[in-house]
Amino acid sequence: MSKKQSVLTPRILFMLLVFVILLPLLPLIISGRWSWWEAWVFAAVNILGFAISRFLAGQRNPELLTERGQYLEHPNPESWDQLLSPLLAFGSGTIPLAAGLDARFGSSADFNLVVKMLAILILLLGYGLGTYALMENRFFSGMVRLQTERGHQVINTGPYRWVRHPGYAGTFISSVATPFLLDSWWAFVPVLLIFIVIIIRTRLEDRFLQESLEGYRDYAHLVRYRLFPGIW
Repeated sequence: MSKKQSVLTPRILFMLLVFVILLPLLPLIISGRWSWWEAWVFAAVNILGFAISRFLAGQRNPELLTERGQYLEHPNPESWDQLLSPLLAFGSGTIPLAAGLDARFGSSADFNLVVKMLAILILLLGYGLGTYALMENRFFSGMVRLQTERGHQVINTGPYRWVRHPGYAGTFISSVATPFLLDSWWAFVPVLLIFIVIIIRTRLEDRFLQESLEGYRDYAHLVRYRLFPGIW
């Protein structure tokens, strides 16, 4: 009980309110289009996806929620990730922001129902992959660091059998689907920026783990691809 209470600090509650509730609802709030069903689907997938993923991860690895609850307050994060991690987190919020502004001033796209149904499936796929990675990796921290106090070791099960960074892959997959669901060409601008941040962060994290985490270099030889099987 005390561990759960330590996670739900006022700072964490504020971050949950902003990132889990406010950001998914941004398209509706900004556009004022409360009958916009696609935006309601986007909000539902994001809010429920977060809640379900944390519940499942917490059931398997309760200490992981404590680790992630210390976001931006870890004692030994890599210096470059003190910039890249918040940039990725806040950058993801600019996608619904862009879509909401686009809808308010006249949507730049009008994708058909088939495209939107595919976008929903891809959005769910991205969340599913991210959830699978979160459940499988008890060291899935919000910031890149060597978790020596938690017995940090290589994870090579679940989605980590296919790519070395499935969490980032899931984030990118969900991000790409969002503009199609929300009828916004402009939303692809932050998607592109997020993709660049993910590529940079993945490369730096992979180099850090190969240099610092015992057994990771051998794992990298076995699982060749960082994000996309057969590509990179």
